[in-house]
Amino acid sequence: MRISLLSTALLASCFATSAYPADLALRQSIPPAVYAPAFTWTGFYMGLNAGVGWADVGDVLVTGPAGSAAVLSGGGGDGTFVGGGQIGFNWQSGAIVYGLETDIQYVDAGGRVAWGPYTWWGGRSEDDGAYFGTVRARLGYAIDRTLLYITGGLAYGGLNSNPLTGNNTSNVGWTVGGGVEYAVTNNWTLKVEGLYVDTGEGRQTRAFNNPPGGALPAGTYTATTDGSGGAGLLRAGVNYKF
Repeated sequence: MRISLLSTALLASCFATSAYPADLALRQSIPPAVYAPAFTWTGFYMGLNAGVGWADVGDVLVTGPAGSAAVLSGGGGDGTFVGGGQIGFNWQSGAIVYGLETDIQYVDAGGRVAWGPYTWWGGRSEDDGAYFGTVRARLGYAIDRTLLYITGGLAYGGLNSNPLTGNNTSNVGWTVGGGVEYAVTNNWTLKVEGLYVDTGEGRQTRAFNNPPGGALPAGTYTATTDGSGGAGLLRAGVNYKF
């Protein structure tokens, strides 16, 4: 009996001794776990954007010297190139993201008016540009690296140049819109955004004189446009988050 117990104890000791180096080697071969920090939208960012705008140029009412009137519909604001830059800051609390953003935009809008027999240039070349800018609040919902947001605030400048005088307008109005932004890396994000911008330019009027011998009766004509100064905008952008 004693020999049996001694043999059993010796055998268990041998197994324990031989298993320890193997267990130690196994533990040493497993690398320690590395946990990547969770992505956050909080931080300062800046970037560039480009897109297309559709301006609300409205109709033009032309009143002739004898009191006769003609309505000229439409204008030249569709498909206008818009591009510029933006800077902003985001705060994130749970899935809610809120922040402020400001941007400045170049608008490829000319000052030429040419509808039927009514044509004038207003002293500017056809490809002269206008500008506008916004200062907006943003409120969004983050799904990990995807941010869905709405935005709105102050707009200034003029998306439409004055179609009657060719002069760029500078007014203050409002803007509202929304978009989606995706973080490609911890620093680079891509976004697609739609805005409606209304700079409140309102009605514009111009009087011009038609000399004798033309297609129209000679005399003074008055042209009035009822464009509201509003425009739709669709743009894509890229941001670098610091």
